[in-house]
Amino acid sequence: RRREAAAAEEEVEETPQEKKLRLAKQYLEELRQLVLGAGGARLLVPDLGTLRQGAVLEYSRAWGRVLGSSAHILLFLQVQPPDPAKIRVLRGHQLPVTCLVISPDDKFIFSASKDGSLIKCKWEVESGKRLCVVPGGKKGTEERHMGHASHVLCMAISSDSKYLATGDRNKLIMIWDAATCKRLHIFTGHRDAVSGLSFRKGTHQLYSASHDRCVKVWDVAENAYVETLFGHQDVITGLDSLSRECCVTAGGRDGTVRLWKIPEESQLVFSGHQGSIDCIQLINEEHMVSGADDGSLALWGLTKKKPLALARQAHGEQEAQGLQQPYWISAVAALRSSDLLATGSHSGSVKLWKCGEGFRKLEHLLDIPLVGFVNSLKFSAAGDFLVAGVGQEHRLGRWWRIKEAKNSICIIPLKQKTTASSPESPGSS
Repeated sequence: RRREAAAAEEEVEETPQEKKLRLAKQYLEELRQLVLGAGGARLLVPDLGTLRQGAVLEYSRAWGRVLGSSAHILLFLQVQPPDPAKIRVLRGHQLPVTCLVISPDDKFIFSASKDGSLIKCKWEVESGKRLCVVPGGKKGTEERHMGHASHVLCMAISSDSKYLATGDRNKLIMIWDAATCKRLHIFTGHRDAVSGLSFRKGTHQLYSASHDRCVKVWDVAENAYVETLFGHQDVITGLDSLSRECCVTAGGRDGTVRLWKIPEESQLVFSGHQGSIDCIQLINEEHMVSGADDGSLALWGLTKKKPLALARQAHGEQEAQGLQQPYWISAVAALRSSDLLATGSHSGSVKLWKCGEGFRKLEHLLDIPLVGFVNSLKFSAAGDFLVAGVGQEHRLGRWWRIKEAKNSICIIPLKQKTTASSPESPGSS
């Protein structure tokens, strides 16, 4: 009884972050024991339905670390339509929001826009308060002003929440202290707009993509340039990475998605879209999703050069200049280690999708009404909300303008039930 009382007292004093870390370590140890005792037989998985959503995701990621990419728990998320009245709208940017990221602990949102005076904002998720604003200036005044002097097109946050990186149309990458919003360093070297940024998970290695058609690798902790990777034949429009020393890119009108293997200095080329590939996101270490201006949504496996699944005209069609044209896919998001995807366009809604078994099918789940260009989408790490960056214009240009749209950030709550498929060890019967 004394031990139980002491354990209960200790649990009360735990912070939510400490509890999450303790549970993850506990799950990892359980998985190690399962793997050691499996001996090539079928592995048993505890009842994940009894765990909270964030704990289930921690369990799945721990399983992936133990078994590697050859086996993992696939989470099937049953999403219920959110109550429109509970969608929170954060206003503050004067011009269209172009990009956003969520801190790994799901407590803060960082956003940026085309606005020359409100370049970067930091928001508190729970209260919706704007905690920090970094003003910008005119072109050529970057050394005198803290912020950017042109449109910010992309941003990324390190997995330890220490560094925030932002990239702009003026070829610059700025590194910030995420806690204080203080600028630490400026990286120069790209010869055109910086359009994609991603930190390698668990490190301070930063990948950047640009309209100059190349990918660069940086060491942020050392303020150092590492190397440049060439291959795309058109502007690069998006970039993503996870734990492996590689990244994936969307190659605009060259019609290719590329996987860059950094140590081997090699690349894999994937093709399947008919238009400009404008956005890309990794689902896990083996699968990714991309969207294009031909309206198609593609699901990829890294072992096949053609899409595993392709949804054409994913957001329907619009009438433009007397012709029926598909709505462009302007943003994609994936809840890591799950089957849940989200896509954005200017069709009046965000769409949620489910990846079918074996990632060989895309199933439309539901629509979430949202007016304007959805320029950025991000799931929270725990999967309990989705954040959309909305503007009156597309983040890369001014082809259309939706006057009734609000330049804002929308926090969409997600109600989910979770089930899991039991994985088998390689070679099991």
